[in-house]
This record gives sequence, C-alpha cells and structure tokens, in this order.
Amino acid sequence: MRYQWLLLFGLLLCSCVTAQNLDGAVNLNLARIDHQKGAMLVLGGWAVGNIGLGLTLRSGTSGETRRFHEMNAIWNVVNLGIAGLGYVAAAREDPSALDLFGSLQKNNGFEKILLLNAGLDVGYIMGGLYLRERAGRVGADVARLRGYGNSVLLQGGFLLLFDLVNYFIAQDRDDSFRLLMGSVGEGVGLQLVF
Repeated sequence: MRYQWLLLFGLLLCSCVTAQNLDGAVNLNLARIDHQKGAMLVLGGWAVGNIGLGLTLRSGTSGETRRFHEMNAIWNVVNLGIAGLGYVAAAREDPSALDLFGSLQKNNGFEKILLLNAGLDVGYIMGGLYLRERAGRVGADVARLRGYGNSVLLQGGFLLLFDLVNYFIAQDRDDSFRLLMGSVGEGVGLQLVF
C-alpha cells in the first residue's frame, strides 16, 4: 500500500501542466495593442502637424521653401492614412483572442514590419539626397528639387527614428513573452533529433 501511494505521489509530481497563463497573455496583448495605438497616434499627430504647417507656410513663401512645405503636406497625407488604418486595426483587435504563442507571433510580425519600414526609410533618405544632387545639374528646376529633397530627407529621418524606437519597444516586450512562456509546468518529455 505504501508503494502505491508513493507511485501516485510521484506521478502527480511528474504531471505536465498544459494550460498557459492566459491572464499574462491578455496583459501582453493589451500592452502590444496599446503600443500600436499610441504609435499610430504619434504618426497621425506628426502627419496632421505637417499637413497643417505645410499648407499654411506654403502659401506665404516662394522658391525652395515653398516646395519644401508643399512636399511635407503631400507626404503626410499618406502618413495620415497609414496612421488611421493602423489605429483602427489595433482598436478592433481582441486581446483575449490569441493564446501566448499567437501573441508572440503577432508581436514578432509587428517587429518585422517596423524593420521593413526602417529599410524603406533609409531608401527615402537616399531619395532625398538624390533629389538634392539633381538640383545641381544644368537646366534643373533647382527650387523644386532642393525643396522636395529637403522635405523627403526630413520625413525619412523622422520615420527612421519612429520605426527604430517602436521596434526596440516591441523587442523589449519579447522578453516578457518568453518569460511567460517559460512559466508553464515542466514534465517528462521525449525529444527526437534527426
């Protein structure tokens, strides 16, 4: 009888806990969603400010400065659209709809988008430098090319900073996901390596 109790007790100690801490997953999802919404509000605020200032200052200036403000307004119409769509997508997301692994995948997807955008931002900066270089050629519309080039440099620089800061914030959250994933019960397992 004593051995049966020891066997039962031993089996209970070795049992695996398959449930995950869903409260932790929900909290991490909420943090990710709040981060995405906050990032889209920052991008939207930048866009609205640039559109407003660009249109206002464009009318009172001429030459290169006029073209600079003109491109700021044009560029940020796209930023405003992206910010609006991103905010709506994040607001519609249900934080309890994903398990822990799905949450980690969603966070990693967000990180990959930010890194892709950072690469595009470097391209924008290069494009701005190219426009400025083109302004030095004979017969070029110097004011337009310099103004647009300076604007694209500014917008690309802001977006690069924006994407990298948000990437590192999201990357920080990865550690919390991994800690939570590691907090499930341990048990006996078999791993086959081929």
